[in-house]
Amino acid sequence: MRFLRQSLTGLFLLAVTVGVLLFAGQLVRDAIEERLARDSKAPPARERVFTVNVVTAVPEDIAPELVAFGEVRSRRSLEIRAAAAGTIIQLSEKFEEGAEVSAGEVLVQVDPTKARYAVDRITSDLLDAEAEERDAKRTLKLAQDELAAGEAQLDLRNRAYERQVDLRERGVGTAASVETAELAVAGARQAVLSNRRALAQAEARVDQAATRLERTRIALAEAETDLKDTVITADFSGTLSEVSVVQGGLVSRNEKLAQLIDSDALEVAFRVSTPQYARLLDDQNRLYPSEVKVSLDVMGSDLTATGVITRDAAAVGEGQTGRVLFARLDGARGLKPGDFVTVRVQERVLENVVQLPATALDAGGEVLVVGDGDRLEAMRVRLLRRQGDTVLVRGAGLAGQRVVTRRTPLLGEGIAVKPLSAAGAATPEAPEMVALSDEDRARYVAFIEANKAIPADVKKRLITALNRPEVPARMIERLQSRMGG
Repeated sequence: MRFLRQSLTGLFLLAVTVGVLLFAGQLVRDAIEERLARDSKAPPARERVFTVNVVTAVPEDIAPELVAFGEVRSRRSLEIRAAAAGTIIQLSEKFEEGAEVSAGEVLVQVDPTKARYAVDRITSDLLDAEAEERDAKRTLKLAQDELAAGEAQLDLRNRAYERQVDLRERGVGTAASVETAELAVAGARQAVLSNRRALAQAEARVDQAATRLERTRIALAEAETDLKDTVITADFSGTLSEVSVVQGGLVSRNEKLAQLIDSDALEVAFRVSTPQYARLLDDQNRLYPSEVKVSLDVMGSDLTATGVITRDAAAVGEGQTGRVLFARLDGARGLKPGDFVTVRVQERVLENVVQLPATALDAGGEVLVVGDGDRLEAMRVRLLRRQGDTVLVRGAGLAGQRVVTRRTPLLGEGIAVKPLSAAGAATPEAPEMVALSDEDRARYVAFIEANKAIPADVKKRLITALNRPEVPARMIERLQSRMGG
């Protein structure tokens, strides 16, 4: 009985506990539903404003710079070769690698013994040829005299024959006398023929003697040239390279002894693309003599030189593109042939262009500018040049605009921004522009040209700015103050 009473008491307490738990769950569920059903007010939405760096687009006249890489070369180099074979008996003290020599300086002396013997031998042959020529001329003179005497004898025999014929016709002479005179004429004529043959032989001998004499003189000139070739001199001032001989060495004809390089006549050869080459042509499709600056990086202390483009290669190499240009260098201190250098070519001036960071321009040729209410606007521009981290562009209405320096995916047309200059401060307003009348423009230009205190390059920039449709008001104020109002 007692067990039953305790069991019923436990069941009663369990039922009460479950009822309390169900009641508590119902209260929690009702509270959650009431909370969810209650109308909640959302916080007011705020537009996000981005901070951007901007630069003011100011049109300028800029000369773009083309960057290429090239090799320094010498415009004049000469291989020093042995013109005569033999033993080197004398060598200049300067005949060594890297030595500087002067024009006309004796560098190498090859043993001249054989060449001198050849000159002496041919000199003797020349004396024989001259004697032979004199003897041939004397023989020719005698042959001419003999021919003249034979012709005179023939003339006498002809007159005697004619006289005997006349006597026979008058009946005084005999036929035997006529035949004797005729035989005498034939003998005289034969003697004249013999004299003419002797004269022809004498003339041929004179011609042969003259030919032999001329041949001997040519051989003597060759021998003297060979003797002169035993001495090797520097044709121009320069530096020796690739020296490969020593005194006492045996050299053969045409053997290379060294190379002479003119270190004062340097040029640089560099390759540019075809579009870059087209920009360096003038109106007549000729290469414009643009200025170049060459630099060689040597751990912070660059070796530099200036020059002018002189020519381009005649043809494009097989399997290559672009053009090879050559620029003559002036005062290339420290540069040597074979140096790999950086070449900067100064192109012609581009007028009325704006220089911007390269990150301000997108692939579609648009930039973002800060418009009314500090909201971004897209503006299309024309890309003219890329200069390292900057670009040169030109666009309608770009002058004076505040251009975003770096575009990001978060920026777009219509977005509100807070413009900052490159230093982080608020960007200044665009300079005020004014339009000039033709009379005022001519007056200001005349004042600038007549003022000797203004440098020539500053005059050119001022006149170029005055010729634009709109001119900065600050520049006009300064000009008016100088002109006294």
